[in-house]
Amino acid sequence: MAPKTRGKTGGHLRPRTPLARARLSVSLVLVLLTAGCSMFSSVSSALFGSGGPKPGQAGYVKGFLGDVVADEPQAALIGKQVLSEGGDAADAATAMAFSLAVTLPSRAGLGGGGACIAFIADRDTAAHGIPEAVVFVSPPVRSVAGGDRPAAVPMLPRGMFLLHARYGRLPIEPLLSKAEQLARAGVPVSRALAKDLALVAGPLFGDPAARATFGRGGVPLAEGQGLVQPDLAATLAELRVTGIGDMYQGVLAHRIEQASPLAGVPIGFADLRAAMPTLPTPVFVPYGDDRVAFPPTEGGLAAAAALISLRNQPADTQSAYARGLAAAGRWRAGGANSDQILNGELAMPATTPLYPASTTFATLDPDGNAVICAVTMNNLFGTGRTLPGLGFIAAASPAMVTPPLLAVGLAWNESRHAFHAEAGGSGQAGAGLAAAVALMDAIHSGQPMPSPVPDPGRANAIVCARYLPGSESSCYGAGDPREFGLAINGQPAQ
Repeated sequence: MAPKTRGKTGGHLRPRTPLARARLSVSLVLVLLTAGCSMFSSVSSALFGSGGPKPGQAGYVKGFLGDVVADEPQAALIGKQVLSEGGDAADAATAMAFSLAVTLPSRAGLGGGGACIAFIADRDTAAHGIPEAVVFVSPPVRSVAGGDRPAAVPMLPRGMFLLHARYGRLPIEPLLSKAEQLARAGVPVSRALAKDLALVAGPLFGDPAARATFGRGGVPLAEGQGLVQPDLAATLAELRVTGIGDMYQGVLAHRIEQASPLAGVPIGFADLRAAMPTLPTPVFVPYGDDRVAFPPTEGGLAAAAALISLRNQPADTQSAYARGLAAAGRWRAGGANSDQILNGELAMPATTPLYPASTTFATLDPDGNAVICAVTMNNLFGTGRTLPGLGFIAAASPAMVTPPLLAVGLAWNESRHAFHAEAGGSGQAGAGLAAAVALMDAIHSGQPMPSPVPDPGRANAIVCARYLPGSESSCYGAGDPREFGLAINGQPAQ
């Protein structure tokens, strides 16, 4: 039997700057525009071949595509499409994040933030084959006062741009275009979004713009009904054409400053300009032959502490849950680093904080590169207020709510430079334990979700039982069986 064709598009993935990518694109366009038709055909053929799908077209990658998982099915389908077009894990994650801002705006949005762990299998990349944390938590607005719903500074666009700039393979413009098309043409309301709408329709519909977008005749949209967001599509188009930076220090930033007070959620230009994602050192936990990386966030510390507890007592999920929440509380209190928290004594808080909702998604490409992210609006539908003319909801200020548990983790083998497993946890206070249990179960069983994680947690996971690069046939993803997401496993036809 002939060996299976792996979905490689040539060479190792290396970080590149948007400027370098733009120069390459401009040079190619100039060559083609100044040449005749025959020249265009010969250059195209030389670069891309004369037959079959081209890079950036669905079906370009043959064989194993990789795996994607998301809490909302249409976003997962977008991730699969990007991998099929020759995109890598970072490309797929970027497209999925912006798509979730359209299809699951209750938990993801341009106004919100999040945290990711990215792993690039090539030891010669900027991260040297070691997972890297990308943290884009939305800070509270501080430069302006007023309004009745304190907002957070929008961070998802800048956070995903940083992830893509370091690790993306395809241009970012077509990735944004996918979300733009979903918003403009409309999408059927998923079961996940319909469930969230039913929970908060009363207060959400106090905002006329939200009521017009998410309701029909004052009744929340039901599963399968069309959700069309033309203002959001226009904002995504502006980001695609003028660049992400325009939202933070350009014309779009000034429009946000002017429109947000009209919705009672003022966001100042100074806040937008100052808001920057970070690349902090992850929290690392040894686990068997592997190491597991977590973002240095409340949720990352909760998941790390829970995994350490489970490593010693695998069946004692109650102790792991308590230790995870205690670690999150200690991190929030400040004055201690992650090592001190994870290795020291932890006191369970007297009461469990009311943590906001979040959502997670995961990607894996054929080369063993992987991304796992958690994003949030700091409340279901954030502030519940839509910025007039811009179409996105402002996230709730973390100064007014307990920051969410952005709980994601990724296991890899350092000597092999190979991916093993990744998991993201949601479910408010149960998010940290959910991520830890999902990782532990995936590593031990070789299956992405052999059994549900403890309530109230929910999880998404991808695992390669025999590592990747190495054995793509051992790679599978799964979403939480109690929820309404989708896992797509890109195994080649047998």
